[in-house]
Amino acid sequence: MASRYWMVSLPVQGSASSLWNRLQEQISKHSFDTPLYRFNIPNLRVGTLDSLLSLSDDLLKSNSFVEGVSQKIRRQIEELEKVSGVESHGLTVDGVPVDSYLTRFVWDEAKYPTMSPLRDVVDSIHTQVAKIEDDLKIRVAEYNNVRSQLNAINRKQSGSLAVRDISNLVKPEDIITSEHLETLLVIVPKYSQKEWLSSYETLTSYVVPRSSKKLYEDNEYALYTVTLFSRVADNFKTSGRERGFQIREFEYSPEAQESRKQELEKLVQDQESMRSSLLQWSYASYAEVFISWMHFCAVRVFAESILRYGLPPSFLASVLAPSVKSEKKVRSILEGLCDSANSTYWKTEDEMGAGMAGLGGESDAHPYVSFTINLA
Repeated sequence: MASRYWMVSLPVQGSASSLWNRLQEQISKHSFDTPLYRFNIPNLRVGTLDSLLSLSDDLLKSNSFVEGVSQKIRRQIEELEKVSGVESHGLTVDGVPVDSYLTRFVWDEAKYPTMSPLRDVVDSIHTQVAKIEDDLKIRVAEYNNVRSQLNAINRKQSGSLAVRDISNLVKPEDIITSEHLETLLVIVPKYSQKEWLSSYETLTSYVVPRSSKKLYEDNEYALYTVTLFSRVADNFKTSGRERGFQIREFEYSPEAQESRKQELEKLVQDQESMRSSLLQWSYASYAEVFISWMHFCAVRVFAESILRYGLPPSFLASVLAPSVKSEKKVRSILEGLCDSANSTYWKTEDEMGAGMAGLGGESDAHPYVSFTINLA
């Protein structure tokens, strides 16, 4: 599948079918590796010249917006598929690959009546896509909020002992609590463990001898218990901190631990559910935005062709996907199929009027309507 297409419109002097045959013949003869498709645009409501000129001012900006939302959703899909481990089989629109929808485009009369003013069609597309973008922002924000909560919990559980949650490292039998005794949890620098073991009994009086036990060790610290009389706990904490030992405030609570466990499980389930829901919504919304975008492109080709070639509407719209090396040759073929007067006037951008410069939608001037569709 090509990721970049040209959407072009050529002025018809005789019949559209004759011009189409000449275009096919020239592409086949001089650039046979360039896919070429007819882009069928119905007879839309022209309106007044003033309304077309007014509309043309907004077409480029609106196209950038719709294309931007399309690409934003596509990137979201790629990210979700990667995180979920879902194998991407390519995006689809109405059950067909994206490129197939573009190259076999059929106007949806039920959704966008051809008798509606072009401004109404463009505004309808813009409103619909803006609503989808707003919905995307809300859904992504909700999903990211759950992810942030999970990441915060994971950081607490996987960080160093100095900052991490230690509740899952402590068992009931590690804690002694009585009327006179209590157990403290101490974070000891990894390379100060010998000093701890040789000094903890003397940091204050009334420390239970040989009561310190190592519960866990990471790359920087070790977690130790020590049991002492409650009335000397404050003195022990002060003396310990002076030696570089960190006393972690901790109260063992099976209920609190179970509550944290359930909270974590719920967040994991919520994340999986929201990720799956967001991915399915993104698939559907991408298709909806892409359909809207292609109808917008049809309006854009129609309006710019009228402004470029005049009335009544007489132009041939097509879609091409030339390779980089074939671009110059294809441009030459397309220019050769335009009448010479038209070609001369549109030869360079400098010769174009400021108001007409945007009509082609490209920075390079061409004697025909042309703009690029990027699918990736």
